[in-house]
Amino acid sequence: MQPTLDTVFAALSDPTRRQILTMLLEDDMAVTDVAEPFEMSLAAISKHLVILTRAGLISQEKRGRVKWCKLEPDALRDASIWMQGFGQFEAINLDAFERFLEQELHEDSP
Repeated sequence: MQPTLDTVFAALSDPTRRQILTMLLEDDMAVTDVAEPFEMSLAAISKHLVILTRAGLISQEKRGRVKWCKLEPDALRDASIWMQGFGQFEAINLDAFERFLEQELHEDSP
């Protein structure tokens, strides 16, 4: 099943998940290492990882007894192409883009 643009943006909407993706830019990481800098349970981090996996943004692989996470940067391609259609967003700033979308949604609602 191919993740939709909505699924990718929903996964990117959470700052914890964006931080996880940033961490995975460096290298593959064990789930326990991903969880270490966060003040939340391993179960909570696992839920974030499931969302990122369903969106196709990361993959998970079991190596021995350890589960590893790997960034899948190609999953951002469709979202990046869609955002490039907005000329006012030179560099992709997801926080600014989120504010823009919120403003647009509020203007369109009755």
